[in-house]
Amino acid sequence: MRENNINTINSVMQYHQICGLPKPLHPLVSVVNLEEIDFFLNEEFWRHYANNLYTISIKKGMTSKLIYGQTEFDFDDGVLVVTAPKQVISIEKLEKIELTGYKLIFHPDFLQGYPLAKTIHNYSFFSYSTNKALFLSDKEEEIVLNLFKSIEQECANNIDKFSQDVLIANIELLLVHIDRYYNRQFLTRKKISNDTLSKMEEILNRYFEAEHTQLPTVQYIADQLNLSPTYLSDLLKNLTGLTAQQHIHEKLIEKAKELLSTSNLSVSEIAYQLGFEFPQSFNKLFKKKTNLTPLEFKQSFN
Repeated sequence: MRENNINTINSVMQYHQICGLPKPLHPLVSVVNLEEIDFFLNEEFWRHYANNLYTISIKKGMTSKLIYGQTEFDFDDGVLVVTAPKQVISIEKLEKIELTGYKLIFHPDFLQGYPLAKTIHNYSFFSYSTNKALFLSDKEEEIVLNLFKSIEQECANNIDKFSQDVLIANIELLLVHIDRYYNRQFLTRKKISNDTLSKMEEILNRYFEAEHTQLPTVQYIADQLNLSPTYLSDLLKNLTGLTAQQHIHEKLIEKAKELLSTSNLSVSEIAYQLGFEFPQSFNKLFKKKTNLTPLEFKQSFN
């Protein structure tokens, strides 16, 4: 099926058909052996497609160029990849590859009626435009594969009133483990995080040294660092306890204090110089962060 000129997978059954796989054991959930997929059966389809399913994959031997969003995906040392519905994926230079591993796919409708339908959006790794597969230790990989196996076995059982509860519980446990692994990745990449923080400081310093007609945004900072806004915020949150937006506000207040205490500019002029469209917005943020109005702060230096 094509939507807006993009090939689209809308169901578990359709995924199986495109991959040349037998009919799925369950209409809304499936565990796929990647070695059994025939990518050349519908080679053109994979060049640019959107998957309206959640997927969690352990992939090894990926040599084809995979574009996730607009960024080339890096599989160096990484094996775990997650995607959410509506995300666009492209595979360039499809090759005869020795791809091994497993993929869990499930339809968003399967979660309806369960808290996971809402809480799954709290797992920010689904929204990353990151370009790296997550590395797993042998033990971590074993845990993920065992959960895949439990889900596959439950799908093979006759469906009864407990089936969905069991499957949802396994998916939820899997997501908790993956969340732990992503957080571990942030912790083990602390130097990268520190470098990112230093670069962000430089970007903000340069931004406020020049006059702008608008405030810096998280998207702007993320673009400068070649990261997604969500990934940047999570990285900073794990390192400093503050999101990217909070870092921007901290730097903004720091610069405002400098101008209020050392220049002859009025509060309105300072607000405009910092990029505020309305001085009232500047007053509100400054008061929230310092418990003083900009004017009160300025007068304290007279």
